[in-house]
Amino acid sequence: MQDSKILVIEDETDIRELIFLQLQLKNYTVFTASSGKEAKELIEERDFDLFLIDRMLPDINGLELCNSLRSSEKNRSTPIILITALAEADNIVEGLDAGADDYITKPFDLSILQARVRAQLRRHGPKEPKTKVSFGKLVIDEAKARIKVDGQEVKLTHTEFQILILLASRPGTVHKRRDLIDAILGDDVHVTSRTIDTHIACLRKKLGSESYLIETIRGIGYRFQDNEQ
Repeated sequence: MQDSKILVIEDETDIRELIFLQLQLKNYTVFTASSGKEAKELIEERDFDLFLIDRMLPDINGLELCNSLRSSEKNRSTPIILITALAEADNIVEGLDAGADDYITKPFDLSILQARVRAQLRRHGPKEPKTKVSFGKLVIDEAKARIKVDGQEVKLTHTEFQILILLASRPGTVHKRRDLIDAILGDDVHVTSRTIDTHIACLRKKLGSESYLIETIRGIGYRFQDNEQ
């Protein structure tokens, strides 16, 4: 998806310009913003295929911007990669909870950033509509990219949604962590199994009473319970 439009929201000029140039070299259409206010103006004017957001912006917390994007119908499923200097697990989980699909910590390797961008754009491509399926109180409508638990809509990040779809598409099948990473994030992205564990933890939290549907197979990976209705 080399014609994809990407918005880079970063207040540090050197980093912003470096990301801009590197993504332009890959033939992406790149827009930049140095503040949350500037970003919101661009988002109102244009449609984007991916957002790269610095967590620490001068006028708004990057997490607040993530939440704002996820609360809008227009960008609820648009991939978000959070750029942060905070590498602790709690900070990463906080970012994913706010709506980010992926994260990258400063300082970062540009080749890894490009791989993360490719992976998110690839996973975000249009899919063939699927039928609505139910598991207990969980209803998955893949065609509309909507999830409901006990009649209440649950907002998932794009990555969380893809993990749920993959697991639910083959109930009873054990999925290895490495296989999930390759299928969801892409085999050109170098991440640890903890990345998937973090996404699963966030997904389970959002599923609430239906979190039991995702079983942990110790030392191997995860399995979706086979009780489709």
